[in-house]
Order: sequence, then structure tokens, then C-alpha cells
Amino acid sequence: MAKDSLLKGTLILSLAALVARVLGIAQRVPLAYLLGTAGAAMFAQANNVYLMLLPLATAGIPSALSKLVSEKIALGRREEAELIYRASLKFAVVAGLVITVPLFIAAPYFADYVKVPGSAVAIRAIAPALLLFPIIAMMRGYFQGRQMMMAGGISQIVEQFARVGTSVLLAAIFLGLGSGEDWIAGGASFGGVMGAVGALAVMMIYMRRLRRSDKAAFRETAAASESVRRAAKPAMSTKAIYASLLRLSIPIVIFSSAVAIVYFIDSFAIRLVESHVGLELATKQYSWLAYQAQSLAGIPVIFATAISQSLVPVISSAHASRDMAEVGRKASLALRLAVLTGLPVIFVICLAAAPINGLLFTSYEGWEMTALLTAGTLFQILMMTSGAILMGMGRMKPLVGFVLAGIAVKIIGSVILAEWFGIYGFVIATGLCFITASMLNIAYLRREVHFSVVGARWPGMIVTIVIIAAAGGGAAYFSQEWLQPFGVMKLDALLQAIVVCAIVGVLYPVLLMATRVVTKGDVETFPAPVRKLIGKVQRLVRR
Repeated sequence: MAKDSLLKGTLILSLAALVARVLGIAQRVPLAYLLGTAGAAMFAQANNVYLMLLPLATAGIPSALSKLVSEKIALGRREEAELIYRASLKFAVVAGLVITVPLFIAAPYFADYVKVPGSAVAIRAIAPALLLFPIIAMMRGYFQGRQMMMAGGISQIVEQFARVGTSVLLAAIFLGLGSGEDWIAGGASFGGVMGAVGALAVMMIYMRRLRRSDKAAFRETAAASESVRRAAKPAMSTKAIYASLLRLSIPIVIFSSAVAIVYFIDSFAIRLVESHVGLELATKQYSWLAYQAQSLAGIPVIFATAISQSLVPVISSAHASRDMAEVGRKASLALRLAVLTGLPVIFVICLAAAPINGLLFTSYEGWEMTALLTAGTLFQILMMTSGAILMGMGRMKPLVGFVLAGIAVKIIGSVILAEWFGIYGFVIATGLCFITASMLNIAYLRREVHFSVVGARWPGMIVTIVIIAAAGGGAAYFSQEWLQPFGVMKLDALLQAIVVCAIVGVLYPVLLMATRVVTKGDVETFPAPVRKLIGKVQRLVRR
């Protein structure tokens, strides 16, 4: 099995993440009607607890595993890489048990504390997924270390199909049986377990294929020189392996779980704002935030997440070879791609937040929260991509410090701003968190390696942003005020969203070319399909 380049690996993971995200949102459309407001809050509460604990269950070892495997393979120590992988699997089994059992026991107590007592069933329903996902995560980390992204990508897609199908089916069955909202939410949450089963099956199939490929490659190189064979022999004890993994993984788990921790802090929103708006409205607003806004705000960061996953082994390999020029080139390319691909999606969701909410969920309500939370994802993109670069370079201590600073801003900001803005204070605090962490990451990175995002082309970028914001905002206002030909919310919302998306989709690449934000040299680094599309845009601009 051949390894993938940074761009190819990123495209594979981006496509898989996009499909997974679309399926995840598609899941929430029928669930919004099956669960109701209270059930949606229960489901979101269970999901946030699960997403917060998942990085703890893996202890950041998948990323550490990816980094170490990449380095060992680059140095010709394949057997040592295999020892590290097997040790990580043993850790995954133990960690899954240690996290799942206490969660199952503590679910009712936590649910009562955050003022969503019915969420205990949903939390317990999703808990068994934490037994399987640590193993899946280790396997994905190993494949990423081998720079083979297809296995992880396909497993993500299969996972989402199994999750969505099971969630909707079980929620509908429990609703048909007349069960309470807690059991309907529990049925929806159990989809996560079936998703884990599907993902594990895919990873095992790919691992079997890889083993056959490795055996064939080993036979072909069996006549290698004695010095090469000696260099490939394992030199690490089990104790040394775990020491290396944990030394890397503890900082990684803090970085990898940053977004999950930020969203988990939102779980306490009802408790903090209840005294201001009442329990019923607080629960409703929390469902807007956790069920609607957080799911849509996750879309712009898809490409950045894929870049981050692909970037760590690539940067690690270049840094291990002391090729700092290559580190700088990869850092520049990754940051540029992450920002340029994230911005148009941010524009669309922010400008068309109202019709998108009306299209996907039960009403337009909560669209302001969706727009505000999505606006801050530009800095989340910068935080994730710059953090992956620092991780690949082994700069773990400063990275952890910057993430913790951001989380501290989130906690303090949520408490203070909630007094003034209610639940919107939590959203503002999330943006401040990402701004803090991303700016600290980039400032430190500039001291270590030379890189640029768009270099001296910031004026063109600002012009592009201003024009699109004005044109897209005008289109959104016009369409919502005057473009309602069907008289049916879903159809009108669909048409309004399409109008905004079309305007942003056409203007964005044209303006990038016209303002020279994207140059011919940049285009040459892009994948072939993207180059062809940009070529057509360039010809259009010249006309």
C-alpha cells in the first residue's frame, strides 16, 4: 500500500470528514422532530460529554503514535514502529474500560447537576462507544503515521452511516412505542455505539490488507545489507515505548481535546443562565447552541482538521531530518489552504444562518447564535493548523500552555459575559478562547520557522472579505424579506440559502484572483482538479 502526500492525504480526510459532517447534520434534521426541544438538549448533553471524554480515553496517543511511527519509518526502524503500535493497542483496551465504567455509574449525578436530568439515559447509551473508539483511534493513528489516509477516511464514512441509521431508527421506534423523551434521546445516542462497530470493522479490513502488503515488501527486501537489517532491529523496551508515548501524548491530549473541552463548558450554561431567563428558556437556548449552532460551526473546520491530521507526520518527518526549509514550506501551504478553504464556508453559514436553521431544523430560531459561533471558527482553524505544526516540530510545552490559556479565557469569559449577555456570553467566550490560543501559537511559530499565510497580500484579502460580506449580507437580507415564493418555510429557506451560497461561491474565487491573493505560484501547489477550476476562473477574470 502506497503512502499519501500531504495534499492527497488532506483531500482524502477532508472528503471523509465532509461526508461525515453532512451525514451528522442530516441525522439531526429528523431527530429535531423526533426528540423535541428537551430531547435535543438531552442528546446534545450526552454528545458533548462523549466528545470531551474521547480524547481522555485515548490520552492523545493516536497523534503521538502517528508522530513516532512516522519518525521510526523515516529512520528505517519498521519493527520498532510495530512495537509502539502494539503497545498503544494494549493501552486503548485498558483506557476504554477505565473511562466507560465510571461514566456509566456517574451519568445520573452529572445529569442532575447540569439541570438536564433526563440526559442520564442518553449518556449511558453512548458510553459503550468509549470501549471501541480508543482502539479505532490507535489504528487510525498508525495508518496516519504510515501516511496512508484512506483507511481512516473510509472508516469515518462507514461510522457515520451506521450512526445515523441506528440513531434515527431507534429514536423513531421509541417514539412509536410512546417512550419518554429520555429514552428517545437514549436511542438516538446509541447510534454512536453502532458507528464504532462499523468503523472498527473497516479498520480491521484495511489492517489485514496492509499486513499482506508489508509481508510482500519484506520478501522483496530480504536480501538487504546486514547494516540495514541491524538498523531496523527494535531498540526500545516496553517501558521506553510507554514513556515516549505518554511524554508526547499528555500535551497532545490537551491540544486535541481543546474544542471538546470548550463545548463541554457550555454544558453548564443552563445552570448559569437559569436564574436570568428561567429553566424553560434556558433549556431552549442551550438546545440552539449545543444541538444546532455547534453542529453547523463544525463545517468550516473540516479541511483544517484534515490538514492537522495529515500535517503532524509530514512535519515530524521533515523536522527529524532537520529540513527546516521544508517545515516552513509545509507550514505555509497548510495555513494558506486552511484559511482559504474555511473562509467561504464561514461566509455562507454566517450570512445564511437564518434560512439554514429554518431548512435543517424546526424553525429559524437561534440563527443569531449559529452566525456568532461560526464567525469565531476562523480562529479555531488557525489554532488547529498552527498547533499541528508545533506538534509536528515537538514544541509541546508551549502548545499546551497556549491551549490552557485559551481554555482559561473561555471559563472566565463564560462566567463574566453570561451575566451580561446570557447564553450568548458563552458563545462570545468561545471566540475569545480561539483568538487567544491561535495568536499565541502563531507568535511562537514565527520565532521557530519562516512561513507566511498570504504574505503581503493581506490588503487584497481584506478587500475580498469586505466585498463578499456586503454582497452576501445584502443578498441574505433581500432574500429573507422578498424571496418567499412558496409560502412553505422549508422551501423558502432552501431557496434563500441557495441564493446566498451561489453569490459567495461565485464571488469568492473571482475576487481571490482579481486581488492577487491567490497567485500562479500558489495554484501550482494545489491538486490537479483544483488547478483546473482555478484556471477557468482566471480566464473569466481576464475577460
